[in-house]
Amino acid sequence: MRTLRQWHWISSAVCLIGMLLFTVTGLTLNHASRIEAKPTVTHLTLQLPPALTDELSIPDDDKAPLPAAVSAWLEQRLPTSIGRRPGEWSEGEFYLSMPGPGSDAWLSIDLETGFIEYERTERGWVSHFNDLHKGRNTGPAWQWFIDIFAVACLVSCITGLLLLQMHAGQRWITWPLLGLGLIVPLLIALIFIH
Repeated sequence: MRTLRQWHWISSAVCLIGMLLFTVTGLTLNHASRIEAKPTVTHLTLQLPPALTDELSIPDDDKAPLPAAVSAWLEQRLPTSIGRRPGEWSEGEFYLSMPGPGSDAWLSIDLETGFIEYERTERGWVSHFNDLHKGRNTGPAWQWFIDIFAVACLVSCITGLLLLQMHAGQRWITWPLLGLGLIVPLLIALIFIH
């Protein structure tokens, strides 16, 4: 009993803030069409110096990053990090898609002329948190966090259920309420979702 309570309160404490955030973002996702968003679009054009344009040649792998010197030059002039992200190389063009939570960005370089186009669309903080909720364009660290958080929630729910079972003898309403928590979503799904 003591071990069960410890597992329950520790897993619940670990999950508390995350559950609050996931609950709020669940509501914002459910009502996304009612929440007005005004995307901000940044569009920039640049000209790559001829010496750097000469470094742009289609690699053997059509999914490869830009040469380090080109990437460093771009990072000094653009409000984003290019790093060693692989882009798409095709005849005459390098294209790099850079989606992120609540945003989308792309970069296009004409391999012959060195003409650069960059565009970034920011969809606001609600969209940012909604994408974090879904794990969309968040990277492996956030996806690991979501998985660990889900396991902690599972531990909290299972230990809570076992504690309910232990105390159900003194609380007659325990099983009817638990059944209601199962039956209501089931009925809504069967009757109203088609």
